Amino acid sequence: MSERRCPKCATVYADTARFCPRDGSMLMEVQTRPAASAAATPSGGATAVRTPPTPKPGLDRAASLSGQVLDGRYQVQKKLGEGGMSYVYLAREVATGHDVAIKVLSPKLATDRSSVERLRREAGLAMRLDHPNVCRILRLGESEDGLIYLVMPFLKGELLSDREVQGGPMDFGLGIDVLRQVCAGLHHAHELLIVHRDLKPENIMLVDEDGGGTRAVVMDFGLAKERRAEGQLAKLTATGIILGTPEFMSPEQIRGKQLDARSDIYALGIVAFEMFTGKLPFQGRNAQEMMIARLRGRPLKLRQLRADAPDALEKALARAMESNPDARYNTALEFADALAPPGDGGLLSRIKERLK
Repeated sequence: MSERRCPKCATVYADTARFCPRDGSMLMEVQTRPAASAAATPSGGATAVRTPPTPKPGLDRAASLSGQVLDGRYQVQKKLGEGGMSYVYLAREVATGHDVAIKVLSPKLATDRSSVERLRREAGLAMRLDHPNVCRILRLGESEDGLIYLVMPFLKGELLSDREVQGGPMDFGLGIDVLRQVCAGLHHAHELLIVHRDLKPENIMLVDEDGGGTRAVVMDFGLAKERRAEGQLAKLTATGIILGTPEFMSPEQIRGKQLDARSDIYALGIVAFEMFTGKLPFQGRNAQEMMIARLRGRPLKLRQLRADAPDALEKALARAMESNPDARYNTALEFADALAPPGDGGLLSRIKERLK
């Protein structure tokens, strides 16, 4: 059995509840412990066997879950990767047999309230996302021994960053198709007032479809935020958690200003430039110099490195990477339309047509 617990007031609710009616916090799913059992004593009486206290999760536990059953629900198969914040595993849901990806928060961060708040926020936002070009969060849970984890669909494919390393600069046709799919996924998030904040090749998965073709999926909304949540974001940033990847940050993100959809459009412009050229559009000996270049300089033009690039593509990327947000595309769909081949009609046009 399972139940849900409020992380703030610790009130326990039935597993059908999602939010605490007292303070509005998103509930965390926890496994209920079995009731205390009775054991015979040498004198023939009975004494209650108390459940031992829950141990604190150790680093070894979170880092070596392969072959174990997590929370009685997930048979962990192998580790897929790890970072400063978490470990990611491939697992099989015991009840359904479905493969899932599980992100386990690092124990050294699980005791840090701001880090846990960040993970809860990630789950709360990503659970609202429902689009083929965005990776969903299925569950937020906590095991009996205190491991906090997220469950996501397992996507079989390769990261855009890996494709770039192995295949070099991408073909324009495939690359434009990937970019327009990413735009569609971002637009869905932006419509919910969610900004990704950390778009980069490592956060875009390329999934091979059964009928052929490639589906681009935006991953890891771990730095995503609602545009309204500036106060909470400031608290999280003050803890020392770096929000964003320096090479892809917009000028307004570098300056610590309020962000909107146009910041993600800027990051996608840099992702696109690197995807087609293998290089970043701003030069510098380190991340700090490249950030300064984005504040003071202009990006390289696409055809300086790819002479065969279509003129419309070069112009679209240049506008996406404008230093002033007001000079960029207002929406991801506008960016997608600018990337469309002549006569295609564009994503925005087709959506408007369906709404008539």
